[in-house]
Amino acid sequence: MTHSTFAHPYFGAFALFVLTFGAFGITLFLQRIISNKIASKSREKLKVSQYECGVITNKQQNKISSRYYLMALLFILFDVEIIFMFPWAVSFKTLGIFGFIEMILFIFLLAIGFIYAWRKEAFSWGSMK
Repeated sequence: MTHSTFAHPYFGAFALFVLTFGAFGITLFLQRIISNKIASKSREKLKVSQYECGVITNKQQNKISSRYYLMALLFILFDVEIIFMFPWAVSFKTLGIFGFIEMILFIFLLAIGFIYAWRKEAFSWGSMK
């Protein structure tokens, strides 16, 4: 053999992965032991009752509007697209006029998507039922 097994370029990353996995396992094991020793085992009615104030909770019905998910999806979509502008701004001088035209086209397509969502009233909360 002409080379050592420790000379592999990813050996350090693998070693850190193994050490991290081991440390996580040991920490989890110790946490379970310590919490079982420290935790109170009494199940008195007073200790399991509500703390300070508040009404007794009942099971809540899941009536979350689909507009909530649509708003979250649009936020993530436009947020991720805006993040694409940062590398462009950093290398603006090296990209030249071609990069500028590409970004104008990108912003134009973003605006079309925004106007489409606006026209479909995806941003309005008032029409929720």
